Amino acid sequence: MPPSKSTATSADGTRIAVNTYPNPGAPVLVCVHGYPDNAALWDQVAEDLAEDFEVVTYDVRGAGESDHPTTTSAYTLDRLQEDFEAVLNGRTAHVLAHDWGSIQTWHSVTDPRLKDQITSFTSISGPSLDHAGYFIRRANRAALKQLLHSWYVFYFHLPYLPELAWRRGWAQRAFNRLEPQPPDDNRELSDYVNGMKLYRANVLPRLRRPAERRTDVPVLAVSPDADPFVTTPLQTDIARWAPNLTVKVVRGGHWMPRNEPGLVAELVREHTRQVARWEA
Repeated sequence: MPPSKSTATSADGTRIAVNTYPNPGAPVLVCVHGYPDNAALWDQVAEDLAEDFEVVTYDVRGAGESDHPTTTSAYTLDRLQEDFEAVLNGRTAHVLAHDWGSIQTWHSVTDPRLKDQITSFTSISGPSLDHAGYFIRRANRAALKQLLHSWYVFYFHLPYLPELAWRRGWAQRAFNRLEPQPPDDNRELSDYVNGMKLYRANVLPRLRRPAERRTDVPVLAVSPDADPFVTTPLQTDIARWAPNLTVKVVRGGHWMPRNEPGLVAELVREHTRQVARWEA
């Protein structure tokens, strides 16, 4: 059954496109996609989990059918959290997130104001930028390896060239060599171009001045062992910040929600059942 469509209005007036798979009385599960995706990333996962949850997916600002703010300052983690809060609309929910969706959700999960609204957090291939700032400061082999994997982050900070490469198709071909993507991935050019503001608005300030951000929310950190962008230690060596932590290292690449939707759904069910004490 296709989801119902609606919009939520963020604190700065940005309209967020929301998809809801109705399941009255079931726990709410909010799914947050990363870059350069839109909410379609979750289609198969949502259909699987809709039997057990009221699943809510949404297009992050700049992506899909949500508004596309033009200024880089409109893409800070604080603005993204306001979007998440608008979608949550006062409800209590489990959260599933991937890539930049996980990065922005870590910001919300570690905000004491929201601790009673987030029941559990399943994070796939996306660390907290603040935690990453402390991780890189270790200056050890693991930190160096992650910096090498993060070459594209610094590339995205260059002027003009990254946008040109997406528009001409050069970048898509280059990234597909790292991990092939299906031709029908539902991405628009605007998803690629607008999403680079996420990096420019947040990465360097957070890495330079990381904050002590902690949470007692039950966290499942899922690390695909063949992820070409995010190393396992960066994602999982976080017990200092999230003591209620479960780690799963699984076989696969970065885009698990698209390539292994059944496994993602299974991990979410297991996490909510065993860690969050909810019986599916």
